[in-house]
Amino acid sequence: MRTIKNTGIRGGTAAECGRGPDASLDSRRQRRFLQRPSLRWRVSDVTVTVVIAVASGVVFWGVDLIYSPVSALFQVVPGLNALLDGLYYFAGPLAMLIVRKPGAALFSELVAAFVEAILGSLWGGMGTLLPGLAQGLGAELAFLIFCYRFWNVGVTVFSGGLAALGGSLVAWPLYYVGSGIGFLAVTFVCSIVSGMVLSGALMWYLYRAIAKTGAIDRLSGGSVRGSAPKSDGR
Repeated sequence: MRTIKNTGIRGGTAAECGRGPDASLDSRRQRRFLQRPSLRWRVSDVTVTVVIAVASGVVFWGVDLIYSPVSALFQVVPGLNALLDGLYYFAGPLAMLIVRKPGAALFSELVAAFVEAILGSLWGGMGTLLPGLAQGLGAELAFLIFCYRFWNVGVTVFSGGLAALGGSLVAWPLYYVGSGIGFLAVTFVCSIVSGMVLSGALMWYLYRAIAKTGAIDRLSGGSVRGSAPKSDGR
């Protein structure tokens, strides 16, 4: 008769020791639960989003002051100055990474555009608010497509690109009616590339640098480990 060698492990089944199918199922359920976004906005989320938006609006206004002279340096190729446009798209992706609440990107871009307009935008009132709305919708859409469950550089770059696409589509009837196909193609491509780099990749690394300081530990984006948002502590 065969006997079972004593392994020194006393009591408990394989599932209880964390190796059985039940433990695997519980682990998968736990990961799915952790990846579910918290839809509930807290006062701290609203406050931080507004702070990011206001600061972004001031930056946008500062970009307005240098946009014309700096863009003149890019006129070797008409439309190449759109490489600067990514400096107007970052409020949404950055706010979303830090707050991680549905609507954060749209809210942040709209408030930032309003602040820019109040300070005296180069583009006028509606010429600032309408692109701000489109940019916010584009930045928001990228995270919505992934159900607010993935927080990584790829999704953030996608968000910056869609923000640029939204801004470019609105800018076309406002500023570029009657422009040639070549100019429009260069403008759209440069704007989207700029959005992906400056408002996407750059904001991802800025977010990680902020998170590592511990300044946003109490927010959902406070952890830089993994792709799942943090629990709200409830």
